[in-house]
Amino acid sequence: MNEEKLNMDMRKFLKKFGVSSQQKIEYALFKALEEGRLKCTESLAVKARLELPELNLVHEIDGQIDLQ
Repeated sequence: MNEEKLNMDMRKFLKKFGVSSQQKIEYALFKALEEGRLKCTESLAVKARLELPELNLVHEIDGQIDLQ
């Protein structure tokens, strides 16, 4: 196994996941604000889930996004 390539592939995937997730969240937030379904004083629960089926790996992260 080429550890350097593995490391680079993981970093590429995680960067893609992070950037695309941020874009999706921002789009949904601005749309909800525009439609009046959300106020800038709220705190939103957020959950991310990463799965690697071949390794039987499921990793979940919970957090908060404060709009204040």
